[in-house]
Amino acid sequence: MDPTKSSEKSIARRTAAFAVHVFTACGAACALLALIAAVGADWPKMFVWLGIALIIDGVDGSFARRLRTAELLPRWSGDVLDLVVDILTYVFVPAYAIATSGLLPQVWAVPLGALIVVTGSLYFADRQMKTADYYFRGFPALWNVAVFYLFLLKLPPRFGALAVLALAALTFVPFHIVHPIRIAHLRAVTIVALNVWALLAIVTVLDGLAPGFWIVAALCALAIYFVGIGFLRRHHP
Repeated sequence: MDPTKSSEKSIARRTAAFAVHVFTACGAACALLALIAAVGADWPKMFVWLGIALIIDGVDGSFARRLRTAELLPRWSGDVLDLVVDILTYVFVPAYAIATSGLLPQVWAVPLGALIVVTGSLYFADRQMKTADYYFRGFPALWNVAVFYLFLLKLPPRFGALAVLALAALTFVPFHIVHPIRIAHLRAVTIVALNVWALLAIVTVLDGLAPGFWIVAALCALAIYFVGIGFLRRHHP
């Protein structure tokens, strides 16, 4: 093989691999835009940016594995980059929204926001956060989803506070939550459920977080499914 062509091919592969890291890092830009929207109390726009970040997080791993990013670019840790972005989009921005949106009693809003970032940070530092068959152990710091349901259900502030306390405590309880993309057991059903959830979430955001009863009911039913499937887990490594 021509050495020049081989070198060009290697550069192209490394460039493509680095592009995956840039793509992942764009999630941090989405976090900034979501935070700006949250500061302006534009909650639907905040969820638009958090949703885009969620999509990036859902597909970047597949790109990285296909392009052999870890092998071609050992200097750059995709795992660390992913955790940095996740702590912003899954924890920090949602914590700000929960603390400032009026969803919680005013006296408890900031302390509970601090509780979210502390427990969320500890969760992402847990080397055993996932099982070998791609289930999360404990509540997986999905505070972006939790705050979405708080806006959706519009619970009285005291009940919202209790929900936050319960989820923070469940971070350290060893029950299992499905990873909806990488799961093997009931994969087809779970992928369909995830797509339906995403569609209904988009409709909810477009409706200004005030959809009709049946959309709310469907979103709640899907949440129960995603939690309940963990109790049907077959393997227990």
